[in-house]
Amino acid sequence: MIVNLGHLAIGTVDLLAAFLFMFGLKRMSSPLTAPSGILAAGIGMLAAILVSFLYGLDAGAVAQPFLRMNLALAAGALLLGGGFAWWGGKTVAMTAMPQMVALYNGMGGGAAAAIAAVELFGNKAQTTTGLVVTLLGALIGAISFSGSLIAWAKLDDLLAKPMRVRGQQALNAVVLLLTLGVGGAIIATIGGWPNPYLALEPLIILFFGCALVFGVLLTLPIGGADMPVVISIYNAATGLAVGLQGFVLQNPAMMIAGMVVGAAGLLLTLLMAKAMNRSVSNILFTNFGPAVTQAPGDIKGSLRPTEAADAGIAMRYASSVIIVPGYGLAVAQAQQKLYEFVKLLQGAGVGVKFAIHPVAGRMPGQMDVLLAEAGVPYDMIFQLEDINDAFKDTDVALVIGANDVVNPAARTDKSSPIFGMPILNADQARQVYVVKRGQGKGYAGIVNALFYEDNCNMVYGDAAAVLTKMIEAVRGLGSKAVA
Repeated sequence: MIVNLGHLAIGTVDLLAAFLFMFGLKRMSSPLTAPSGILAAGIGMLAAILVSFLYGLDAGAVAQPFLRMNLALAAGALLLGGGFAWWGGKTVAMTAMPQMVALYNGMGGGAAAAIAAVELFGNKAQTTTGLVVTLLGALIGAISFSGSLIAWAKLDDLLAKPMRVRGQQALNAVVLLLTLGVGGAIIATIGGWPNPYLALEPLIILFFGCALVFGVLLTLPIGGADMPVVISIYNAATGLAVGLQGFVLQNPAMMIAGMVVGAAGLLLTLLMAKAMNRSVSNILFTNFGPAVTQAPGDIKGSLRPTEAADAGIAMRYASSVIIVPGYGLAVAQAQQKLYEFVKLLQGAGVGVKFAIHPVAGRMPGQMDVLLAEAGVPYDMIFQLEDINDAFKDTDVALVIGANDVVNPAARTDKSSPIFGMPILNADQARQVYVVKRGQGKGYAGIVNALFYEDNCNMVYGDAAAVLTKMIEAVRGLGSKAVA
């Protein structure tokens, strides 16, 4: 049956989908309302997809074999991609969440670039403005696609170290200028510039090739500590590319949703860069995290290991504890054990809070999601600016798998690559326990001066195993009291 919606009805559904995107994004600003926000945005996406198919039917796809084939291919792709996404979302481990976000974000940029390719190869741009917007969306989408894939490979440890060459910035500039030059040639060719030596199709292929290469070259040199910001940057870029292609297709849902996602991603990028006391250009165009400027021998003091049971008992008799979660907690999937331990401390009258650094983990908000998954109440979770002054009046700071975000060298060592970055003041607590798998450095490759402070003890081991021992030790105190 052919459904005739009419352009007015299609536009209405598109606007409704755009509203649901914005409403869902607003709801996602809080962990308490995020599930309903995700559901609302998902309904909006489903509506946008359905109206697109119905529009194709309205255009006479059933009567035209070519269009009918395209719709069948699109439906097959949606079933395949939707099934894979459903399976991936259900099975992905929390430690692999950053990789999944980077990969899916890259797919969004690639989809925007693919739309632009169809428009360019089909020579569908009616005006110079439309052509420029199409090329701009293609450029941003292609860069986001290839750059996000490199970010995924870095996060998945397939590209463990930054890859740099001499004259990296000059090479990047040359590739970008070449891409822009080819884009100008495409505009001139489609605009009727009389040059028989310029064929449109090779120019379009060269344009996309250069844009993809630029995305790779831009991302390869960036160190691992900057990956959360990089993911955020490419998220903003994907949103912008989708919005531009929505303008090209005159699709309100794509325009509004793309621009909202782009603006939100840009704001998040700026906030995260501020949290690192660095500019976005500094992250993208300078070398960070390739080398350690400070060796362990340059730091006064020594590492003091202690047993997990002793640390757990000390926190049981403390009045206040602030917990700083990091990527090591996610790796060990120990968030449930951590909250079990916290509830034991609270039962003993200990005041417990969680301190979150904006760039803790390997993607924006990873620690908030991790704690929410364990059922930690949101009113126990505090951001850096809200809790930093409380450390100096706290009995114990428990750092689990975090490194660079609690390194006091950011305040005191001008030679450190992270100097000037706002950190959590865990070192100012009366006692600090650091749960760490080994004596290796953090993701930025920098030695942590906190570990050598007089008030710090190291608890080595997998976070889940360490927390299990802490739980047993605290429960053992209760058993002895009963006996």
